[in-house]
Amino acid sequence: MGLEQELNELLEVEKFEPSAEFRAGALLSDPSVYAEASADPEAWWLRQATELLDWVQEPSQGLDASNPPFYKWFADGRLNASANCLDRHVEAGLGDRVAYHWRGEEGEERDVTYAQLLADVKRFANALKGIGIGKGDVVGIYLPMIPEVVVAMLACARIGAVHNVVFGGFSAEAVRERMEFSEAKALITVDGARRKGKTAPIKAPVDEQMGDLASLETIVVVRHTGIDCPMQEGRDRFYDELLEAADPECPPEPLDAEDPLFILYTSGSTAKPKGILHTTGGYMTGVTATHRYVFDIKPESDVYWCAADVGWVTGHSYIVYGPLSNGVTSVMWEGAPDYPHKGVWWENVARYKATILYAAPTAIRTFIKWGAEIPAEHDLSSLRLLGSVGEPINPKAWLWYHKVIGGERCPIVDTWWQTETGAIMITPLPGITATKPGSATTPFPGVGAEVMGESDGELIENGKGLLVLTRPWPSMLRTLYREEERFVETYFSKFGRETYLVGDAARRDEDGYFWVIGRSDDAVNVSGHLLSTAEVESAIVHHEKVAEAAVIGQSDEDTGQAICAFVTLVADVEPSDELVEEVRAEVAEHIGKLARPKRVIWADDLPKTRSGKIMRRLLRDIAEGRAMGDVTTLRDPAVMEELERKVAARRDEEG
Repeated sequence: MGLEQELNELLEVEKFEPSAEFRAGALLSDPSVYAEASADPEAWWLRQATELLDWVQEPSQGLDASNPPFYKWFADGRLNASANCLDRHVEAGLGDRVAYHWRGEEGEERDVTYAQLLADVKRFANALKGIGIGKGDVVGIYLPMIPEVVVAMLACARIGAVHNVVFGGFSAEAVRERMEFSEAKALITVDGARRKGKTAPIKAPVDEQMGDLASLETIVVVRHTGIDCPMQEGRDRFYDELLEAADPECPPEPLDAEDPLFILYTSGSTAKPKGILHTTGGYMTGVTATHRYVFDIKPESDVYWCAADVGWVTGHSYIVYGPLSNGVTSVMWEGAPDYPHKGVWWENVARYKATILYAAPTAIRTFIKWGAEIPAEHDLSSLRLLGSVGEPINPKAWLWYHKVIGGERCPIVDTWWQTETGAIMITPLPGITATKPGSATTPFPGVGAEVMGESDGELIENGKGLLVLTRPWPSMLRTLYREEERFVETYFSKFGRETYLVGDAARRDEDGYFWVIGRSDDAVNVSGHLLSTAEVESAIVHHEKVAEAAVIGQSDEDTGQAICAFVTLVADVEPSDELVEEVRAEVAEHIGKLARPKRVIWADDLPKTRSGKIMRRLLRDIAEGRAMGDVTTLRDPAVMEELERKVAARRDEEG
């Protein structure tokens, strides 16, 4: 029986129950946890905070809801995030445990223990103080996936400075924008960054942008690639020299639970970037609890790999703060998924005997395109749990992940959350939840979520609408940095100050399971019928010859909007007019004739950020003939040039 037939047979399975073996060993296996958390969410979260974290002063209260939407959590408590991630584990005798198996894209390896990480964090915290950084000061961090990025973040947390991490794939101009908005006092960057065997200078272009930034007093440079870089006298310092000269002892600063921990700016493609502000106690409670229970963490035996980038919130929460707070060993991979070869992820799993893999659906669909024979060459038997993050996962990709990577033995936790939520909000619990391919299932205990009608705000028990969160949660953003009015307007104006508007559309099925459709503006209105682009994409990739698809709405004189699909085929399949009709028929079969794409554009690749997110905004730009927005964050900007050429050629054909 071929793989495609096996996957089609698995599609007939409505639910996938946790195995008896997994359930027996799971941290949470009793569904009563949901009822307990729902009965008194504040008390439940307070218990998580006090049981899972070490406090200098333990909080006596959970939620302060006196001024919605400016909620506070554990307001009378005091703690330090760095101490919870490092000191307590070392003091418990776990200093020799590996915190990160780091691997560079050229095969370099470093095993960084908890004790080593703590030693570097203490020294760098003192170095920051030595250059004038104190509590409340903003420190920018612009580094690739190397252990020094974790040191920098935790050193800030140790002294109460607020870190502002910028994804390494952003341009220097975007870095300046974020440093300027946040009035950063220092920036930690790198000499150069490597990608697929090439080294790009980083410090030099940073200098071009930062020269006249009044607030920026110091730039610290990590020597990673060894290339020469300009250093400005009196302003620039090398990381290793600061570390060597610093005092080795630095007690963690006791901080109020509501003291800021970090700012993380969202993309500025359509407007001024939003500075999402997270505070210490609530954020640490949210990420520690969700990481522990969603991934069923066994710190003494698990090797956990979140294949994201620290520059995004997934990296903050599930590469740094959650895993370190729980004392687990992680894998940190610097490179791309196809360098030096397309099996490098699976080589890493086998090399480090990873037990948990948390990855994006886009990556999974890319692996499908490359073929199941590549992971089959590697021993993946160590894996016991798989996770999905970043966007809705279509059932076909879910089932491929389940069968080819998980060997049909690993539960899949398909997680939904945002930069703003700080931690996972909707997810299966692997020892409890029966999963459905493509559904994030139900809210995490203590989280309230509903689907509401867009126009009337009525609750929708079984159908489509807008996803909202109906009660405060500890890891929620507290505000937009220095933009409180924008915070209220963006998230708490449509349905009132006690209902958080997610910005995603969703449907809820007869079992109460949530199916996140995508951004609420990622729907297409065809002749008055609202269609989800994610659902159309899922139908297209159900075709056996399709590897990946991205769907957008395109202006159409007849129907208002028409569906345009950018489609990538599996290896060795050639595009044809017949295949266009097969794709359209596939959509008609799964959704209805109304949802058939009016246009199919064959794409060798799709525009993706280096974290794997498809930039549908750019596809809309070229489909509508608009000037393209910023492409500096793309993994391969040349993809857009080729797609623009194809769209123009199609436009000429259609007259």
